[in-house]
Amino acid sequence: MGKVIIINGSPRATKSNSKRYGDIFRCFYKGDTDTFNITKNNHNDICSKIEEYSDILFIFPLYADGIPVTLLNFLKFLEQNPPKNKPNINIMINCGFIEPSQNEVCIDMIRLFCKQNRYTFGSVLSIGSGEAILDTPFRFLVRWKIKRLSKSIYNNRFESLNITMPISKKLFIKASTNYWVDYGKRNGITKSEMETMKIE
Repeated sequence: MGKVIIINGSPRATKSNSKRYGDIFRCFYKGDTDTFNITKNNHNDICSKIEEYSDILFIFPLYADGIPVTLLNFLKFLEQNPPKNKPNINIMINCGFIEPSQNEVCIDMIRLFCKQNRYTFGSVLSIGSGEAILDTPFRFLVRWKIKRLSKSIYNNRFESLNITMPISKKLFIKASTNYWVDYGKRNGITKSEMETMKIE
């Protein structure tokens, strides 16, 4: 029976979608789990515990086609302070694009980290439309994939999984545009202001 340390690499930590995904994983995983949110000051604390686990599950959002700096800094520390017993590394990554394939470069970054530091690269769940899917009728689809991810890690039979909302790209763009325009209005920002390249 495996024991998983869930490491939330989102800069938003406790208010993140990554936390919501982690909570779902914990509901489905049959073994023991512990969750840690990465901060600037707890790298050593987390790294000192890692060897107690059979698996790491990094959960994080895609940032500018790559790893968010919160997780990147942690990986640098982990590289310099490796555990004696190295667990498998699994990832659950979500992006705001509808295509899960947008996550592939970032997934390769983690795969390279594993190769260079002699960790076993385990299962992956790549989520498209990650900012929205949990608040739609399609949430059951991502829950089903998370359940499958948890089973693959528990059984040590690694899989590469992906999921997104089953709607057209055109409809997704329309819905997301409406969301951000409404979000801007609530914060006193117009659509034209959001479209400008000028940064104040």
